[in-house]
Amino acid sequence: MNKKFVGKFRVFSLIIGMFFLSACATTGALDDRDPWEGFNRGVYSFNQTMDDFLFDPIGEGYNFIMPEFLDTGISNFFSNIGQVPVIANDILQFKFDQAVNDIVRFFLNSTFGLLGFFDISTEAGLPSSKADFGQTLAHYGVDSGPYLVVPFLGPATVRHAAGFAVDGALNPIFYIDNDMTKAGLLTLSFIDVKSDILSAVDLLEEAAVDKYEFTKNAYFEKRMNKISGKVFSDYSEE
Repeated sequence: MNKKFVGKFRVFSLIIGMFFLSACATTGALDDRDPWEGFNRGVYSFNQTMDDFLFDPIGEGYNFIMPEFLDTGISNFFSNIGQVPVIANDILQFKFDQAVNDIVRFFLNSTFGLLGFFDISTEAGLPSSKADFGQTLAHYGVDSGPYLVVPFLGPATVRHAAGFAVDGALNPIFYIDNDMTKAGLLTLSFIDVKSDILSAVDLLEEAAVDKYEFTKNAYFEKRMNKISGKVFSDYSEE
């Protein structure tokens, strides 16, 4: 790797680290779920700044130039690739009926759906379970840990953030030999996600007095509903 790049990356990392550490002392935590609120608000502010000045304009440009059918197809393509970790987590949670559903879904979309560009499985009544490794850890009784805002990725808990790494390691894109192709696909996937949530960002701007609190509460409610069908409560995620 180029030494100049490594040096610049270290300087950038140091600046970001100092920014996050200084944020830790800015806000006292009043929410038991969020003992690191000062740090999290700092990261949230950083993410918002990156969105405002970089990712949102890119997403808006992407939506402007991308025909709707092609945008939908690209989203379907990446969603189909994401079925690989979903299937693995179905099996790890011993939800074999969901695993069969997701395997059939992956097969149909990968073949008749042209590598997932067309989501024929959902239309056929085979929706994805969207299982993730955070759910799997909850299934085995691992505590959620505190709320954590992850740079670039957004809201999580310690347990959920650990799941990001495992699910990412199961994503086939990371095993493409050609680095340019791999980087291009990962970049396109990130831009596609950002462009798809722009409408939600606009709603957040209009609805929330404290966008940080609104986002946090929405995250916990979503995870509560996702983790094993209301069997586990994501407020304690037990």
